[in-house]
Amino acid sequence: MAASELYTKEARVWIPDAEDVWKSAKLLKDYKQGDKLLRLELEDGTVVEHQLDPRTMNLPHLRNPDILVGENDLTALSYLHEPAVLHNLKVRFIDSKLIYTYCGIVLVAINPYETLPIYGTDIINAYSGQNMGDMDPHIFAVAEEAYKQMARDERNQSIIVSGESGAGKTVSAKYAMRYFATVSGSESEANVEEKVLASNPIMESIGNAKTTRNDNSSRFGKYIEIGFDKRYRIIGANMRTYLLEKSRVVFQADEERNYHIFYQLCASSNLPELKVLKLVSANNFHYTKQGRSPVIDGVDDAKELINTRNAFTLLGINDSYQMGIFRVLAAILHLGNVEIKDRDSDSSIIPPNNAHLTVFCDLMGVTYQDMSHWLCHKKLITATETYIKPFPKLQAINARDALAKHIYAKLFSWIVDHVNKALHATMKQHSFIGVLDIYGFETFEINSFEQFCINYANEKLQQQFNMHVFKLEQEEYMKEEIPWTLIDFYDNQPCINLIEAKLGILDLLDEECRMPKGSDDTWAQKLYNTHLNKCDLFQKPRLSNRAFIIQHFADKVEYQCEGFLEKNKDTVYEEQIHVLKLSKFELLVELFQDEEQSVSPTEAQTGARTRLSVKPLKARATQSSREHKKTVGHQFRNSLQLLMETLNATTPHYVRCIKPNDYKYPFTFDPRRAVQQLRACGVLETIRISAAGFPSRWTYQEFFSRYRVLMKQKDVLSDRKLTCRNVLEKLIKDKDKYQFGKTKIFFRAGQVAYLEKLRADKLRAACIRIQKTIRCWLLRKKYLRMRSAAITIQRHVRGYQARCLAKFLRRTRAAITIQKFQRMYVARQRYRRMQDASLIIQCMLRGYVARQKYQQMVREHKAVIIQKMVRGWLARQWYKRSLEAIVYLQCCVRRMRAKRELKKLKIEARSVEHYKKLNIGMENKIMQLQRKVDEQHKDNKNLHDRLTNLENTYSSESEKLRNEVDRLRGTEEEARVNSNRITSLLEELAKLKKELEETQREKKTIEEYADKYKVETEQLVSELKEQNTLLKTEKEDLNRLILEQAQEMKEKMEKALVEETKQIECELNEERSRYQNLLTEHLHLEARYEDLKEEMTLTMVIPKPGHRRTDSTHSSNESEYTYNSEFAEREEEASRGPEDVPKAPLDMSLFLKLQKRVTELEQDKQSLQNELDRKEEQIHRIKATEEEQRNRARGAELEYESLKRQELESENKKLKNDLNELRKVLSEKPTAAISAPGSPAYKVLLDQLNASNEELEVRKEEVLILRSQLVSQKEAMQHKEDKETMTEAMFYAEDLQKMKDSGEITQAYLGLKEVNRLLESQLQSQRKGYENEAEVLRGELQSLKEENNRQQQLLAQNLQLPPEARIEASLQHEITRLTNENLDLMEQLEKQDKTVRKLKKQLKLFAKKIGEMGVFNQVENVSPGQIVDEPIRPVNIPRKEKDFQGMFEYKKDDEVKLVKNLILELKPRGVAVNLIPGLPAYILFMCLRHADYLNDDQKVRSLLTSTINGIKKILKKRGDDFETVSFWLSNTCRFLHCLKQYSGEEGFMKHNTTRQNEHCLTNFDLAEYRQVLSDLAIQIYQQLVKVMDSILQPMIVSGMLEHETIQGVSGVKPTGLRKRTSSIADEGTYTLDSILRQLSAFHSTMCQHGMDPELIKQVVKQMFYIIGAVTLNNLLLRKDMCSWSKGMNIRYNVSQLEEWLRDKNLMTSGAKETLEPLIQAAQLLQVKKKTDEDAEAICSMCNALSTAQIVKVLNLYTPVNEFEERVSVTFIRTIQIRLRDRKESPQLLMDSKQIFPVTFPFNPSSLSLETIQIPTSLNLGFLTRV
Repeated sequence: MAASELYTKEARVWIPDAEDVWKSAKLLKDYKQGDKLLRLELEDGTVVEHQLDPRTMNLPHLRNPDILVGENDLTALSYLHEPAVLHNLKVRFIDSKLIYTYCGIVLVAINPYETLPIYGTDIINAYSGQNMGDMDPHIFAVAEEAYKQMARDERNQSIIVSGESGAGKTVSAKYAMRYFATVSGSESEANVEEKVLASNPIMESIGNAKTTRNDNSSRFGKYIEIGFDKRYRIIGANMRTYLLEKSRVVFQADEERNYHIFYQLCASSNLPELKVLKLVSANNFHYTKQGRSPVIDGVDDAKELINTRNAFTLLGINDSYQMGIFRVLAAILHLGNVEIKDRDSDSSIIPPNNAHLTVFCDLMGVTYQDMSHWLCHKKLITATETYIKPFPKLQAINARDALAKHIYAKLFSWIVDHVNKALHATMKQHSFIGVLDIYGFETFEINSFEQFCINYANEKLQQQFNMHVFKLEQEEYMKEEIPWTLIDFYDNQPCINLIEAKLGILDLLDEECRMPKGSDDTWAQKLYNTHLNKCDLFQKPRLSNRAFIIQHFADKVEYQCEGFLEKNKDTVYEEQIHVLKLSKFELLVELFQDEEQSVSPTEAQTGARTRLSVKPLKARATQSSREHKKTVGHQFRNSLQLLMETLNATTPHYVRCIKPNDYKYPFTFDPRRAVQQLRACGVLETIRISAAGFPSRWTYQEFFSRYRVLMKQKDVLSDRKLTCRNVLEKLIKDKDKYQFGKTKIFFRAGQVAYLEKLRADKLRAACIRIQKTIRCWLLRKKYLRMRSAAITIQRHVRGYQARCLAKFLRRTRAAITIQKFQRMYVARQRYRRMQDASLIIQCMLRGYVARQKYQQMVREHKAVIIQKMVRGWLARQWYKRSLEAIVYLQCCVRRMRAKRELKKLKIEARSVEHYKKLNIGMENKIMQLQRKVDEQHKDNKNLHDRLTNLENTYSSESEKLRNEVDRLRGTEEEARVNSNRITSLLEELAKLKKELEETQREKKTIEEYADKYKVETEQLVSELKEQNTLLKTEKEDLNRLILEQAQEMKEKMEKALVEETKQIECELNEERSRYQNLLTEHLHLEARYEDLKEEMTLTMVIPKPGHRRTDSTHSSNESEYTYNSEFAEREEEASRGPEDVPKAPLDMSLFLKLQKRVTELEQDKQSLQNELDRKEEQIHRIKATEEEQRNRARGAELEYESLKRQELESENKKLKNDLNELRKVLSEKPTAAISAPGSPAYKVLLDQLNASNEELEVRKEEVLILRSQLVSQKEAMQHKEDKETMTEAMFYAEDLQKMKDSGEITQAYLGLKEVNRLLESQLQSQRKGYENEAEVLRGELQSLKEENNRQQQLLAQNLQLPPEARIEASLQHEITRLTNENLDLMEQLEKQDKTVRKLKKQLKLFAKKIGEMGVFNQVENVSPGQIVDEPIRPVNIPRKEKDFQGMFEYKKDDEVKLVKNLILELKPRGVAVNLIPGLPAYILFMCLRHADYLNDDQKVRSLLTSTINGIKKILKKRGDDFETVSFWLSNTCRFLHCLKQYSGEEGFMKHNTTRQNEHCLTNFDLAEYRQVLSDLAIQIYQQLVKVMDSILQPMIVSGMLEHETIQGVSGVKPTGLRKRTSSIADEGTYTLDSILRQLSAFHSTMCQHGMDPELIKQVVKQMFYIIGAVTLNNLLLRKDMCSWSKGMNIRYNVSQLEEWLRDKNLMTSGAKETLEPLIQAAQLLQVKKKTDEDAEAICSMCNALSTAQIVKVLNLYTPVNEFEERVSVTFIRTIQIRLRDRKESPQLLMDSKQIFPVTFPFNPSSLSLETIQIPTSLNLGFLTRV
């Protein structure tokens, strides 16, 4: 393809730039062959001229099309070169915030210097099981690829992580290991995974340090082999380390630190156990203060030490060994502070009693003299003699530092060895994955021995990398059977030979180290003599004779020879080592012994450790001399060779970490630093190798789908391969630019861009043609509309004119017709008037004649009536006069007789006439008494006459009569005496009358005062009414202001109530979810417990051959619901364990932890159940408090009334007591003594009168007090009104504004209403009180008057009666009183009887409830034997034919057979199709009813336990079969509903028939077993969800995302080396129809099994949530899916799912709402994303997506065609700013494993139990219907 075809006007190219490395520019004119200048325009608008290289005439690199920018794989770029790679990484890192990018087989990871939420467990689950090219680049994708290839290819894998210091190597390796630990391990056995991850903090503390480039830089290389068993679960690990930077122990540059562990110890020096180390601040030690940066921002060294110690403990290194490690480290710090002084020029000395050396010796367990001596001396051994030579000061300091480095290196190796022992696998390792975390290529201003070794290692790794890349390319070409030529790539074997070959740099270095007087200068000269001018890769600097330059694969590096020999020798003096070996500190001795003699801290120690022996001096010297022959370089070369052999034996995976800037700024990209690292890490070499071959690869179907627009209809054949071949031959003439493979088309670099250009041109031309056609069509439509409009106007005008003419003609004709009818109407009206007038005249004449006749008849009739009435009146008048005359005569006669009688009475009553005047009432009483005395006299006279007549015959009787007469005369004398007493009583009564009159006067004054007070009160009331009217007006004003706010507040309250209700529902769902999650964890632990039991039984050794009897009632599958059986089993095993079972090789600590965890989970389960109950009761409590607050207001009003009633009752009782006392006194004393002044009756009357006077005084005082209070209140109110009037104008507006602002207007209005109501109630209560008090006073005065009159009458009557009559009258009076009291008591008794009957009814109800609650306890208290022993009277019960009770009887021995046939061996498919749904549940419940009918608690418990265990067993056996799980979920729920429906509780019996109520359980309350069955149903539901999840998971991504439901909408973009799943449906791929068919199968199966409709809705909701969550998660992790066309496909797929819901009538299940995040994500892909209005619309639309998800989708949005535009960074930032106030979880992905809390609503069955029959196919013939 000619350059002129590509370098045309508007073509974009890359030109070099000093700052940005590469800049983008645009050609302003076409390039022609031979042009030496290119006229370009930069992106900022600057026009420049680019000069071509005259020697090569190479044109600048072309820029890729925009749709290829930001690709996941750099090899997918059409133009593969350095600027394209750099720009693609920058766009992904800066614009899309993506830190991972593929480059062929390499994962490029850019350090973001910021914590990103992309490493959680949800991300791990999302990448688990996915193909590497299907998801966005990630370290987890590399780890998953390695894990998958290990399992698939049975080959060990390696992940090689390299990069500069600070690029993120250690973090990437850590995340890879975390992925393996999460994916391969299970939660129940995470011990090994935890140990593998726990090695990281240990190695970071002893091997990482702060550098100028990284705060946590690894100063050593490590290769961790993670071992897996045959099931590919982690069983152990092993670690190899390389080239620890020992020099950092004794020296640190500025702004750097020593290893972290030293600072951690210094920061924790105040701990009690570390006091013995005598540590102080890190600034006080020479080895930790040289960098002058002892603190790292954001790092707490004390907390880090705690993490380190916890990691040591987890790996089995106990506290004693930890303290030993800390002692060694502290000793190194103290050794660095040992001061060495000059003795003379050739010797040095340590001052005596040096404090730091003393501490060093104490910690290390060596003698002070030996150590101080050998730090300043060395021993020279010759063939004949041994010399001791002193050190100069500088050499002594070097020796001290060398010793410190050597001790630290030994300790480092010891820790690594014991970490490996702790991670060592106990079982055989099947395969491993190695993670290599090694330093990348390094070049500094001063490069020494360490940089040389690092770059040497990178040369070896680069060679291995190049060979692997070349091998993969070769395999791909051979697989596709295309011809290929050898790709020319850079081979760095010459550089490796320069370093490691014979007479290479390392060989000459080792040779110089063996020389007695070897130095760095002599070694440099040897290098110059050997390699200079002989090897192109070796050079000598111009200005130095002690340095050399090596041309590495990445760059030239200049090394300084100074220090090479010393570092290579790593000299440590034997005498110092010998002193340390003689130490009493056992750990220090271990450090310097052979590996076989060291004791592992992880081994069990049964006794004291033995002291290791120290070898003789000669043997030790020989051994050390052999060791020292191996230089550091030689050792490093051997370990590197071993590493390369390991890597070559594995399948490598590469991770290249890039440091974007040197300042650790987050998401800041420095192109120069990035290019430098890309060149160094081999990424560009990969690009070059790929570009040399065929980097772009398309399948035939993808190529056809993408470039179908370039084909004509005749070119499209049925054979896609032939079609593509024909099209390519026409489009690309040079056949070398592409090759046809078996399944793919291979393109050279730039060809895809050319095809994209052709496609874009074709589409652009098509767009122009479409625009032209549409514009023509629009204009023609406009013309046709105008023409049609003109014709229409003409038609309407002509029609209007015609309508006007027709209207005129119609009006003329109508006028004539109107005239005709009008004239006819006038004539007719005239005729009718004349006719009506004549008729009226006739009617009136006829009426007049009739009325005259009628009036005459009426007059005659009235005359007759008048005559009748007059005659009657005359007769009555005569009769009345006669009657009046007769009556008058009778009156005169009677008056004459009465006057005569009156005269007689006046004569008799003259003695008491004064008394009559004083008291008229007493006169009547006395007259009555006198009358009785007269009657008595008459009786006496009659008796005297009778005695005279009978004197002769009854002499004895006459004597008695005489005596009686004498007695009566005495009585008469007494009466005369009493008359004198009466005078005194009359005087006393006069006094009483005066007092009564005074009382009446006082009463009048009180009444006058009361009237006056009433008037004042009325005035006050009128004033209050006026104030009330004012307040009402103010209230109306306020109401106008409040109405709107009240409505708003009402809406707010309603919203708040709805939100609070939702919150309570959410909390309830959360509690349910927590409970069900804990239940799931409990079940997992239970399963793990059973597995451990099985392992124990399998590992048990049978002691004796023979048969061992097993209890038939023992079940091996007992659950926690078998009550004591499990504990009995444990006790039995414990009792026979020592005899039969040897100790199994099992982790008993883990076993005990699991048991403890099970107990804790049970406790948590119970606490959560209680918490759930409390949450449910919370609403009732809130309602109760509201009701209580409403009743409290009423209680305050009733309190006053109750107090008043009590006061009246007490007064009534007091009056009754007074009356009873008076009656008692009158009845006890004789009549004569009653009226005496000193008599008890008299005293009682006086006491009562005094009491009434006192009470009257009290009432007066109360009246005065109340009056004064009212006056004071009135004054206070007037004062308050005046004050309010003064301040009202000032503060009214302010108060109103405050009330508006604070939202308290409604409260103020309510308070005002309460105040008005309170004032009115107080006024009314006071008025009522005053009226009641006045009424009470009047009643009391009236009662006193009546009582006084009654007593006077009684007294007068009794005085006139004889003694017998007095007694009889008093008895009669007492009888009357008792009768009245008796009647009152009878009324009270009737009331009490009613109350008693009412209480008895309530008592019966309570007794019934208590009996129901106590039935179960009573049943438990009664043993079966007691029930049997009760005497039962034999009764003959006739049995009806076929009248079954809905029970099945079975024998106890048939229980195992019942469970086996009905549960374990039952096939769900046959039962679901042929029999009624839920038949096993009905059968089990009917068996349970029979056991309940027999009152056999053991049988009930055994049947329920066996049923539960049987269901668990079948689920464990066939738990992956959807039909089985669905069938038993349905039957478990039906069994649970039966237990509720027939439990006898009223709440569950509402829908039962009478017959069903007869079938209720009678003896047992199975509420606890209902909870157990509910938990079992939850377990089955979760198992059902897992089964559906496993079935749907492979379909979701393919059917919802990848499959192109709407054909032709989405295009296929070019792919890189990583294979991406095609969106074109091939055979075997899942489509949306597959998902819908599977959903329909699930739904039909559940319906066939008779599952509750509400439960089906919950299952469907869970299924749709899984579909939505998995689809959204994959969308968020796949950049190729985030496009406009894919959004359209997703929305179409969601609409199909909604249509499925409508067909199944499941729209109310809430399943649609679970798809809302996915719907919003699809809408987000389709909406406009440019302006602020678009941002606002997105923020309001995407309320179900989190901010992280919205930003992620916008960052991933990728145009498929050139007509689409990318989302700008500014727009994304606008979205982030608008959404920053959202309070939400930062989690990116949805939890696809989340299971909604399930509920089982009560669903009673209408099926009658007596109608159920057992089919013979179930083999349950041993059951008998009862």
